Amino acid sequence: MNLLLAAGFKSIVLLGMGIAGLAVTAAALWWVLTRRSVVRVLAAVLAVLVPVAVLIYYIALGLLWAVLLSAVLGIAAVLAGRAALRDDVGSAGPVEYPAPPPSRPYLIMNPRSGGGKVERFQLARKARDLGADVVLLDPSHPQDVAELARQAVADGADLLGVAGGDGTQALVAGVAAQHGVPFMVVSAGTRNHFALDLGLDRDDPSTCLDALTDGVEVRVDLGLIGDRVFVNNASFGAYAAIVQSPAYRDDKIRTMLRMLPDLLAHHDGPRLTVHTANVSIDAPQAVLVSNNPYQGGDPAGLGRRRRLDSGALGVLSVNVDNAVQAAGMLRGRRGPGLTALATTEVVVGADVPEIPVGVDGEALTLPAPVTCRIQAGALRVRIPRHRRTAPRAKPPLDWRRLRRLALTRRRTEGPEAVT
Repeated sequence: MNLLLAAGFKSIVLLGMGIAGLAVTAAALWWVLTRRSVVRVLAAVLAVLVPVAVLIYYIALGLLWAVLLSAVLGIAAVLAGRAALRDDVGSAGPVEYPAPPPSRPYLIMNPRSGGGKVERFQLARKARDLGADVVLLDPSHPQDVAELARQAVADGADLLGVAGGDGTQALVAGVAAQHGVPFMVVSAGTRNHFALDLGLDRDDPSTCLDALTDGVEVRVDLGLIGDRVFVNNASFGAYAAIVQSPAYRDDKIRTMLRMLPDLLAHHDGPRLTVHTANVSIDAPQAVLVSNNPYQGGDPAGLGRRRRLDSGALGVLSVNVDNAVQAAGMLRGRRGPGLTALATTEVVVGADVPEIPVGVDGEALTLPAPVTCRIQAGALRVRIPRHRRTAPRAKPPLDWRRLRRLALTRRRTEGPEAVT
């Protein structure tokens, strides 16, 4: 609106140019991902030149100040909208239950996880000082952490904990849920998504050990893929196929650029199908099934989960076949290529007997079809009573909901009485 006022309403074409520039840039980025050789290079050049050309055009017309003002006001509107939605949602944390300290806690720690956080924060020593039995994994001799946890419970452990990555967290959490003992998360991994959504401190994992002496319990859901537990998500399609490549670990970017054209164009990889109770999706390029829906502040709604006890899986499916659909992804969840839903069970099928799957960051190959389910309230998690919680997840920016919220508050407050 500021741009229209500055240039005059007859110059509505200027606004159209800005929108078209965004669409062309999105399409060019799609071509970067789906083409090779000269076409990829030209598309990359186009993705850079188009926004620069639009900006230069605005500058030539003396409208740079209007563009900057519009950007500032837009950012302010987004921040205000998210604040209103966050207040409207209210507290999303699970119910905390008092629980006595464990008498025989058993912790499994991976010294290599998170670039050596176990040693850097002296987690093993601190945990032993608090009465825990600590097992340090030997990277040169891989061990079955689930079997270690089962044996610990058989020997009388009344709490299982992990200082490691989310994949290890999931394996031990499954054992804890099966035997009904509480589970403790120590945020010593690289990304610590599960710890983040539990509200734990990822900067100093030693604070998680406070739960051993002064903690409370919460109940959270677990995802199941077949008989295997996942605490974060299971990915199918393009990403899962890429991480299966032996070259991925040594050169992630080059491997992705080499494999994506065939995967996104359906020239390589399995043809997937997705079925829930009410929705069927044919031939998506990527599917993400999560333990509770992601509701972050980015356009696709990834990054954070507002809660871990909703009793539902989140399903995000991407199906983009051309540059026009890629440009439509600018609409976020309302884009034609993105399907987002919540369900208690989802079946991912394929036209091949086995499909690659990424489960909490672990690359697996599973027989198709693959069934994912939610186990509501299956896991008891012990967390520190007094903790520096992580920032709350940003709610997705829903302008329709904001409009309803504003109208509702206006009706509730009503006009001031006239005397």
